Amino acid sequence: MSHRNARLTVFGRRLLVERVRSGRPVAHVAAEMGISRATAHKWVRRWRAEGEAGLHDRSSRPARTPHRTSAEIEAQVCRLRRDRKLGPARIGPVLGLPASTVHRILTRHGLGRLAWLDRPTGEPVRRYERDRPGELVHVDIKKLGRIPDGGGHRVMDRRTAMDNKIATTGERKSSKPVIGYSYVHSAVDDHSRLAYSEVLTDERQDTATGFWQRAGAFFAAHGITVERVLTDNGSCYKSKLFTQTLATAGIAHKRTRPYRPQTNGKVERFNRTLLDEWAYLRPYTSNDERTAALADFLHTYNHHRCHTALDGKPPISRVNNPAGQYT
Repeated sequence: MSHRNARLTVFGRRLLVERVRSGRPVAHVAAEMGISRATAHKWVRRWRAEGEAGLHDRSSRPARTPHRTSAEIEAQVCRLRRDRKLGPARIGPVLGLPASTVHRILTRHGLGRLAWLDRPTGEPVRRYERDRPGELVHVDIKKLGRIPDGGGHRVMDRRTAMDNKIATTGERKSSKPVIGYSYVHSAVDDHSRLAYSEVLTDERQDTATGFWQRAGAFFAAHGITVERVLTDNGSCYKSKLFTQTLATAGIAHKRTRPYRPQTNGKVERFNRTLLDEWAYLRPYTSNDERTAALADFLHTYNHHRCHTALDGKPPISRVNNPAGQYT
């Protein structure tokens, strides 16, 4: 591909060839187009030898690299990276290689960042994306500690936070107040990343089933017909009630392999975004205040927030017929 300051693109080279073919001297055409005679002769020569294909860019990679590290040593570098998770600075002394050489080898094999590797196996992470909205929806639950009225230790000192806990709840365990947890149920469409979440009081089967019915209505309102739902192996998702609710709606229920949360990675990554950009974005003075802020976050996430997996566009840009698109 031509660099941004290149004098000639493929179209410019075609123009160069057409002018030379008309009988004009190569030197005159080169001067008109602001290039050297040597460059003009090069493209004319390639066109005469290869035709139209000769006018396209070629790789600058050399035909042979006699000093490249051998395949056996590269295999050892990759094995140390996968098995022991070592970096270039530690692999280099083991194999007698400069750290810069090890870095180039790891980059060439897609092992440059540990984040790109599956931790249990050391293999590069295989990323996938469904072809259309609704083909697969990821569902999960994130547990968050409740915030006592008046605020917790993130807002004030721990003594005052404890007083707020005592004033908020009458439940006790070993004479200490038990504030409990909130359960954030989330559903994320695999293709569009359109998300729906609710803060609920537990993760029982009735609660999870009710959440899915409301989430399904949310996706239907956006013109998305859900075909499959992917969950982990939580007891609420293994219940007959949840499975039968999906089956009644004609939705296939898939569960991840045990101890493989990576399979449900899109909603797991959404959970982290929830924590960073909603739950822990600022100190809240009550649990109700934090819960009320979720609606604004979801609207921003779905309609305005740039998503790196969507080329900087929001999830709503991938929905087939979002509300108001044609009005």
